[in-house]
Amino acid sequence: METWLRGLYDAEGMRSADSWAISDQGVDSLELMENAGRAVAEAVARLAPAGPVRVVCGKGNNGGDGLVAARLLREMGFEAEVLLLWPADELSDDATVNLGRLGEGMVEAAGDIAARLSGSAAIVDAIFGTGFSGAPREPAAAAIAAMNDCGAPVVACDIASGVDAATGEVEGAVVECDVTVTFHGAKVGHYVAPGKWATGELIVAPIGIPPGAPQPVAAGVIEPGVLDLLPRRGAQSTKFSSGQVTIAGGSRGLTGAVRMSSTAAIRAGAGYATVAVPADLEPVFEAAEVEVMSRGIPGPEGRLGTAGVDAVLAAFEKAAAGVFGPGLGRDEDSLALARSVAPRIDAPLVVDADGLNAFAGSLSYLAAREAPTVLTPHAGELGRLLKRESSEINDHRLTAAVEAASRSGAVVVLKGDDTIVTDGERVAINAVAAPALATAGSGDVLSGMTAALLARGVEPFAAACAAVIAHARAGQEAARRVGLAESVIATDVIAAIPAGLRSAGPVE
Repeated sequence: METWLRGLYDAEGMRSADSWAISDQGVDSLELMENAGRAVAEAVARLAPAGPVRVVCGKGNNGGDGLVAARLLREMGFEAEVLLLWPADELSDDATVNLGRLGEGMVEAAGDIAARLSGSAAIVDAIFGTGFSGAPREPAAAAIAAMNDCGAPVVACDIASGVDAATGEVEGAVVECDVTVTFHGAKVGHYVAPGKWATGELIVAPIGIPPGAPQPVAAGVIEPGVLDLLPRRGAQSTKFSSGQVTIAGGSRGLTGAVRMSSTAAIRAGAGYATVAVPADLEPVFEAAEVEVMSRGIPGPEGRLGTAGVDAVLAAFEKAAAGVFGPGLGRDEDSLALARSVAPRIDAPLVVDADGLNAFAGSLSYLAAREAPTVLTPHAGELGRLLKRESSEINDHRLTAAVEAASRSGAVVVLKGDDTIVTDGERVAINAVAAPALATAGSGDVLSGMTAALLARGVEPFAAACAAVIAHARAGQEAARRVGLAESVIATDVIAAIPAGLRSAGPVE
């Protein structure tokens, strides 16, 4: 895994680490469970609940972690009651040992869980662990609903019950946690929606797995170190060595998209940028963007169309990288232009906005490209590419992004608060929260930034990851400057790109 990715475990990877510690290093599994339960108990104690703590336990080792937490909470002076969802004789071996250590205060409560949770000051979710997948069945489903309804803060053991640790998918009921205490290392499901929304505050607790354990390889969180890969200008740098970016798009009523993408490209370090736009709209760009060159493309009034195929291809001849699609519009002739031109552009290419819609259900067109391709869809656009509803994409974000990358041969950037970057094998996730980016035009900014980094010679997967984290950090900085995330507009983000690109620590 790249050094600038902080690894995330999936269920299989975590099992390997546990097995290595127990089988190869001789660590007692009960010791691991003891340490896990202690971390959960300490997290509950920090909430300082004034009243009873109810620990809802499943029958596996996650339930065993909850039993340890209950015992240690009692030792700290808290009132802690264990609610078993299955008969005690169905507990795992290690959980059974810890049930014996607990003593009194255990109730088999599958039938009246809601009543038992009434009046709780805090709840521990110890139903399912990282090995869970699918939809919870009874009695777990009813218990999850009761935990969500009772109004008490919930602390999860390892991962919120109902979340698939490997994908973040949620197929049925899920516990909406305030805090999640995960063991040894964070999991993919903590960072990918919808599992991300159930996680709450994430605490990673060491539990005694020795150094040298199998490392996580399923995915990684993008860290600012990726920005150290970006070339810096020196005394001999020129606008040519810094890379030329060409952006094709624009139509009447949608001229701003191309303007923002091109301005973002030069803010992100491209030596110069050229826009290929409808000829009759070229004066708009000439007047508005003094730093960006323009080429008027002949064709139908107010838009690009197939009459301009040769002119658009000529505009990309000297480009070190390009963007196709911002503001293109959905006129069929414009989409036909995209299908004709994008596969034939020799430079690395970012396909965005209506450039993506041109390939709805036809990713094979893009797979034929020889130069690197980066696709930057939101869930609706990815749904159209894969012929699925956007809701289905949002339910299976990681799976859908990997599938699209594999089918297109491209790096896919599935935008969202948990933006996912994948080339079909490597997976990176953005964890920099930037609600200020929820504004029109922010995607155009990202496409221009990505193209600039490609033009500067950064490897496509790394370029996409660097653009994503720099974009998010720029969003944070823009909100700081403006004073309110809701007031940020895309041009504020462009102005903050230099701050987002700084590699030395977080934006202050």
